[in-house]
Amino acid sequence: MKKLLLFSLLTSLTLPVLAQQAGFTGPGSENQQHGGFNGPHKTFTVAQSKTLQDDTKVMLEGQITKKISHEHYEFKDSTGTVVVEIDDHKWMGQSVSPNDTVRLEGEVDKDGNKVDIDVKRVTLVK
Repeated sequence: MKKLLLFSLLTSLTLPVLAQQAGFTGPGSENQQHGGFNGPHKTFTVAQSKTLQDDTKVMLEGQITKKISHEHYEFKDSTGTVVVEIDDHKWMGQSVSPNDTVRLEGEVDKDGNKVDIDVKRVTLVK
């Protein structure tokens, strides 16, 4: 019983550290290593997402091509590019490079003529 308790305690202390060892690994990501959401079932393209209303739930598949700033990345698919905001904890321990295809689940965030995607979950597509 003591061994199980000790193992549980050690595991709970190391998991947060391990979760922080992942994230986007492409251009601009030199200082970022964190990990990220589950949502809508219909996949939209970047072009379609730009025409949707604010706060519409979307799922996109494509590549994160570069880091723009803290938690802001360029995402592309065959129809274009869009800025996505991915909070550090949304990576959920995953490492992603520009060569990887990812599924992003989130919401359209419109501010005037600017359209971003507020990402709630990042899934590496195998």
